[in-house]
Amino acid sequence: VQLQASGGALVQPGGSLRLSCVASGRGFRINAMAWYRQAPGKQRELVASITSGGSKNYEESVKDRFSISRDNAKNTVYLQMNRLKPDDTAVYYCNIWTATLRNFWGQGTLVTVSS
Repeated sequence: VQLQASGGALVQPGGSLRLSCVASGRGFRINAMAWYRQAPGKQRELVASITSGGSKNYEESVKDRFSISRDNAKNTVYLQMNRLKPDDTAVYYCNIWTATLRNFWGQGTLVTVSS
């Protein structure tokens, strides 16, 4: 299974971005999908997750600004990020768990929030 993340960019504070991550490969079924981020000098942290049943979970600082969604037909997970702040600057990674409990990471996409 390979994950390809995209959508990172330089954006001004208060702006919006939409990240996408597509999973490709053969013979797998996705269970949970998630986005993590890692800011310079900090540990990687969970930003948002979504189960196969659609239950969502968010890190406290983003729960009123970010929205995670998925398109099962396309094996894709999205992260809509609104009202971005400089503290949101980080490399964002997608992550999936398959139905056979295998875990995969995408390569990361850089989000920079700066004026």
